[in-house]
Amino acid sequence: MIIALASGKGGTGKTTVCASLVRIWDKPVQAVDLDVEEPNLALYLKPELSGRLISEMEIPVSDQEKCTACGACSEICQFKAITVLGEYLLTFPEMCHGCGGCLAVCPEGALSLGARELGEVLWGQAGEIDFLMGRLRVGEAMSPPLMRDVKKRLDSSRDVIIDAPPGTSCPAINAVKDADVIVLVTEPTPFGFYDLKLAREAFTPIGKPMGVVMNRTGFGDAGAYDYCRATGLPILLEIPYDRRVAEKYSQGEVIADALPEFRGRFIELAARIRELAAGDLKEVSNG
Repeated sequence: MIIALASGKGGTGKTTVCASLVRIWDKPVQAVDLDVEEPNLALYLKPELSGRLISEMEIPVSDQEKCTACGACSEICQFKAITVLGEYLLTFPEMCHGCGGCLAVCPEGALSLGARELGEVLWGQAGEIDFLMGRLRVGEAMSPPLMRDVKKRLDSSRDVIIDAPPGTSCPAINAVKDADVIVLVTEPTPFGFYDLKLAREAFTPIGKPMGVVMNRTGFGDAGAYDYCRATGLPILLEIPYDRRVAEKYSQGEVIADALPEFRGRFIELAARIRELAAGDLKEVSNG
């Protein structure tokens, strides 16, 4: 089973929940940080990294002597990564999406395959937990291809828990699209409600069961709760606002370990996620 923890915006506590869920999971589990632009799950699970590979994407390299300035490559490129300026063929590697269309249409063979570094894929162990993550190269804008390289190392013999990037853009969609269950982490504030709505609308077409973790409850308003009731989104867990949680999180500790009274809540969350995946979730809190 693959579980993806996502959120409509950053700062809702997604990594907090992910780290604790991984820690209490009672089956062989692989923790995967797909928030490659800002990976921080390792700060809490503290894995011993044992492997690393560089992720690259194919890009065109031009040969000016062969180019006849026909413009075929420029016409097919939808991302303005290649153009003909007068008699000169110019490429812009940082804008290339690696589709290979320009190489396919060039009649003179003036383009050849090159590569640009996207980032790195790293893996290791945190006790009995398999750990896997990606880290985007500074200055690189294309995170989905790196995320795909990370996902090639998913262990099909283990349950997988993914810490997805926040938001509803391409990286978030790429992170959750192969999940069996999507868990949306939000908070009972106007911002939390607004971004929860965006996330549900973005992920619903994927067709996977979704549930909600309501973090920092006890303040804010009822907008997010009302939305969950109206749309049938089950609230799998409520985490009350507690200063100790913020303190332990800021010290790089896993909440399920640092605060024993919270451990049972995450065990219940794991059980509800399994029920949600199986389609037999019992009635849970709706606020």
